Amino acid sequence: MTNKQIPLLGIVAYSGTGKTTLLKLLIPYLRQHGIRTGLIKHTHHDVDVDTPGKDSFELRKAGADQTMVASNSRWALMTETPGHGELSLEYLATRFDSSNLDMILVEGFKHEAINKIVLHRKETGKSLDNLIDVSVVAVATDGLFDPVKPGISILNINEVDKVGEFVIQWLKSQQN
Repeated sequence: MTNKQIPLLGIVAYSGTGKTTLLKLLIPYLRQHGIRTGLIKHTHHDVDVDTPGKDSFELRKAGADQTMVASNSRWALMTETPGHGELSLEYLATRFDSSNLDMILVEGFKHEAINKIVLHRKETGKSLDNLIDVSVVAVATDGLFDPVKPGISILNINEVDKVGEFVIQWLKSQQN
């Protein structure tokens, strides 16, 4: 693993706006354009990627602080963090192998000081005001096409190729 800092780009929105839906289209688009993408997804729920009854689950539940499950096709490291407080996005990003990635997309962590694209849909009925901060570089929306603030690009949330091209140009600007 190298120590190169991987550019982080947040995808933020209110619940139900379509963050995961967009990411499921955006990640393959970026991959087709040769961009190796990692993903950090923030959730307010308990995370358990292991299966009850499997040996790894039982050994982790027995008290292992870290459990790695590995095969020839993938590996996953689970780390217990009770009582550690708020997650540090910077720390989580350092867990990735930067030699295998060009960027990390971050779903959630809306108040972190990283560049981000805000998603907005008219039908949510929610205001953009609480999501716009100095780190917002674009708004992907299905309705609001007037500039939100100077320097913030407006993208059509339903045109993944346009969102993807914006991300590619953003990534190029981070590498200069």
